[in-house]
Amino acid sequence: MSEQWVRIPILDLGCAASAPGLERRLARLPGVREVAVNPATEAAYIRYDSRAISVERLREALEREGYRTAAPVGA
Repeated sequence: MSEQWVRIPILDLGCAASAPGLERRLARLPGVREVAVNPATEAAYIRYDSRAISVERLREALEREGYRTAAPVGA
């Protein structure tokens, strides 16, 4: 099965106002099917096609946005 879910902890997410913009930018990545950034849990929940994008690439995208991430869960 190529469709997967991953939870990527974001160590310095900050305010809730940044979540919608981050969701939109992550959703533009090839292979990303659905994104939910939750400021309360400080994590990004991402449904993606593992044939099109890797978890490492998702983490790199978050880090390019200026966020620090921890080890993914469910990858």
